[in-house]
Amino acid sequence: GPGVFEPCHGSAPDIAGQDKANPLAMILSAAMMLQYDLDRPEEAKMLEAAVESVLDQKLRTSDIKQEGDGCKLLGCKEMGEAVAATIASMDLVTV
Repeated sequence: GPGVFEPCHGSAPDIAGQDKANPLAMILSAAMMLQYDLDRPEEAKMLEAAVESVLDQKLRTSDIKQEGDGCKLLGCKEMGEAVAATIASMDLVTV
């Protein structure tokens, strides 16, 4: 049967609407769904590469930001937008 793909921390209802949640685990859960349930490995690789790219760009949400790490602090919306912009700039063949 179909799998259920969700970050282990769930959907963070305790901080809903506060722009504090880290969307990266949910995005990677979507990548797992694409890979294992929908047989879309190329699209899964794009999501994984986009997450890796934003982390390489030193973008962080508050839960993974460390003092003095030189990284830029983003909210949930900004982090999601950074991942989306990275995906938009990708060529499916090069991932």
